[in-house]
Amino acid sequence: MKLRRFLVVILLPLAAPIGFALDTPRAAIGLDEHWKFLRQDVPGAEAPGFDDATWQGVNLPHTWNNLDGQDGGSDYYRGVGWYRRHLNVDRQDQGKSLFLKFDGAATVADVFVNGKPAGTHRGNFGAFCFNVTSLLRVGRDNVIAVKVNNARNPDIPPLDGDFTVFGGLYRDAHLLVLNKLSISPLDYASPGVYLKQTRVTPDSAELEITTKLRNENGASKTVSVRTTITDAAGRSVASFRSQQRIPANGISDAVQTMAITKPHLWDGRSDPYLYQATVEILDGRKVVDSVAQPLGARFFRVDPNEGLFLNGKHYAVHGVNRHQDRQDKGWAIGPAEHEEDFKLITEMGCTGVRLAHYEHAQRFYDLCDKGGLVVWAELCQVNQLGESPAFAENARQQLTELIKQNYNHPSILFWSLFNELRFHDKLSVTQECAFIQELNQLTKTLDPTRLTVAASCCVPPTHPSTSLTDVIGFNWYYGWYNGKPEDWPGKLDGLHEALPTRSLCISEYGAGASVQQHEIPPQQPKPVGPWHPEEWQCVVHEAAWKAMNERRWLWGTFLWNMFDFAADQRHEGDHPGRNDKGMVTYDRKTKKDAFYWYKANWTTEPFVYITSRRFTNRTSAVTPVKVYSNCESVTLKINGASLDPVQSDDHAFVWKEITLKPGENRLEATGRQNGQSFTDSCAWTYQPAASAQ
Repeated sequence: MKLRRFLVVILLPLAAPIGFALDTPRAAIGLDEHWKFLRQDVPGAEAPGFDDATWQGVNLPHTWNNLDGQDGGSDYYRGVGWYRRHLNVDRQDQGKSLFLKFDGAATVADVFVNGKPAGTHRGNFGAFCFNVTSLLRVGRDNVIAVKVNNARNPDIPPLDGDFTVFGGLYRDAHLLVLNKLSISPLDYASPGVYLKQTRVTPDSAELEITTKLRNENGASKTVSVRTTITDAAGRSVASFRSQQRIPANGISDAVQTMAITKPHLWDGRSDPYLYQATVEILDGRKVVDSVAQPLGARFFRVDPNEGLFLNGKHYAVHGVNRHQDRQDKGWAIGPAEHEEDFKLITEMGCTGVRLAHYEHAQRFYDLCDKGGLVVWAELCQVNQLGESPAFAENARQQLTELIKQNYNHPSILFWSLFNELRFHDKLSVTQECAFIQELNQLTKTLDPTRLTVAASCCVPPTHPSTSLTDVIGFNWYYGWYNGKPEDWPGKLDGLHEALPTRSLCISEYGAGASVQQHEIPPQQPKPVGPWHPEEWQCVVHEAAWKAMNERRWLWGTFLWNMFDFAADQRHEGDHPGRNDKGMVTYDRKTKKDAFYWYKANWTTEPFVYITSRRFTNRTSAVTPVKVYSNCESVTLKINGASLDPVQSDDHAFVWKEITLKPGENRLEATGRQNGQSFTDSCAWTYQPAASAQ
C-alpha cells in the first residue's frame, strides 16, 4: 500500500496538473504512463487490492503482438491481456463530471474503476468513452483496470483480413474533466460538434452546426451556445449565438445555421486551407465548456466519364493505401510515426489516400486535413459478413463511430462500406446486398454530404454488390495474382464498357517486392513464392499507371500499398509474416524503386534516380540501365564515359544495353531541368566467375 501511494504521488505532476480543471472549461488529462500489464487472463484482476507487483510496467500505446504478430506462422497470441493503473483525481475537481476515454483497443475492452464495471467496448478501431463520475473517488487513490481480448469473435468485424490484429490498448487514454453543463463526449466518443456543409460555392459556405449538450444538474438549464468561425490568421469571419434548454439530468441538441461569405476553399494539395469552428457553452456569463474543430469548406462531385471535381475543377486523385502498423511496434505507434508516414506519402506526390481497412488514428486524419490529401475512410468489414444479429449490430456501431468521430475532417470525401466481400459464404447474395444497402442508408442518414464507396474484388463488375454505393472501386492485380501487366488497358476499357453509368476507381493494384532480391530481365514470379524481385514490381506499376493515367474517367487510383505491413499468415518473399507490396519497407528505411516511378510521375521538383541500385553484384556484363526522373532529359556516365542523353515521355529513361567491366563500375545519371543539373550515382560490381544470384 505504501508503494502504491508513492506511485500516485509521482503520477500526479505527470498526469493531472493541480487545479487545471478549475481554470479551464474542460481538461483532457493524458493517462498513457505507468500502467502494469499481464498477457493472460487472471480472475479478480479488476479488484483494487489485486497484487500486480510482478506485472510488466508499460506505457501506452501498447500491444502484445508487436513481435509474434509479424514473424509468420499465423500463430500470434489472440486472447486476453490485463492493464492496471492508479489514478488520483484532484480534490479541486470535486463536483465535476469525469470520463475515461480510450482512443483504441483491440478487440473487446472491459473497463473497471475500483473493481466496478464502467463499460464494455466491442471493436478494434473506434474510440470509446465512459462516464465514471460515480465510480472515481475524488482526492483518493483509484484503480483503473482494463481487460482486453483480441481473440477472433464471430460477432465483431472484421472476421477475416490480410493483416495482423494487434491486441492491446494501442492508442492513447485520457481522463476528461468537464463541468456538469457541457458538450457531451458520449455521442459515440465524437467531439460532440458536427459541422455539416449544407451548400458550398465560391461565394458562400452555408453550414448547419449541431452541438450535443448534456446537463448533470438536478434542474433544467438554459444555456447560450456561441459559435465562432475564425480564419487561418485567427480572425473571426462568422459568429452566431443561440439559447438552448437542457432538461434536468438530460441531453439536448443545439442546431445553428451560419454562412461564410466568399470562403477560402479547402483545395486539396494545392491549398488545404482550414478555418476553425469554436463552440462555447455559457451558463450566464461563464464559459463552462468549449470545443474547437477544423473546418475546410469545399464542394465536390464525381462524373462517370470525367472523374472527380473538387471546387468545380477536375482533380486527379492518385495515391496509396495505408495500413497503420510499424515494424516491431505493430499498431502501437505515436505522433512521430504518423508524421513520418504522411511525409513519405506526400513526398511521392500522392493527392489521395485510402485508409484501409478500418478507422485510423485521429492524428492521421488531421495530417490529411492540413496537408490536402483526399481521404477514403473505411469500415472494417473485410472479406465476409457474419450471420448473427450481433454481427450486424456491431457493424452498424462501428460504422457510426467511424462517421461521427471523423465527421468534421474536410479531407474525407468517401465513406467505404466493405472491402472484397466474397459473396459465397453461408449468407445469400440477396441477404448480403440487403445488409450493405442498410449500411448505405445509415451512412446517408448520418452524413448526407459525402459519397459512399466500396472496394470490390473476386466478383464480376456487374455483380449486384457493385451497384449498392454511390461510387465503386475495384481491387485488381494484373501482373501479380492474375493476368499480365499488358492486360491493363484492355481490362480498364472493358470495365468502363460494362458499367458506363457508374463512377469507377481502382482501389488496389500492385505487386510484391523484396529490396534484397533482383533479376534482370525480371520474370513474373509466383505471388506466394519466396522470390519477389524488386524489378518486377516496377514492371507492374509502370504498365498499370500508364494505362490508368490515360483514362480520365477513373475518379481515383490507389496503389497497394504505401508500406510493407504485417500479415502473420503469409509466407512469401524474403520475410515470413509480411505483405511486401509496399513502396517503402516495413521499417520505413528504404524507398523501393517503384516509389521513384510514382515520384517522377506525380511531382515536379526535379530529381533523378537510378533503378536496380541494390543489385550490386552482377554476373552478366551486358545490362540495361533505367532511370526514373521528372527532368526533361537525362545523361548517363559509366565509369566516367558519357553516353548519349535520353528523353522520355513517361519519366522512365532507358539505355537498353551497356557493358560493365570486371570489378566495380560507377554509374552517374544527370538530369537537366530549366538550366539546372540534378545527379544520382551508384556502383555495381561485375564478377564473371560468380554464380548467379
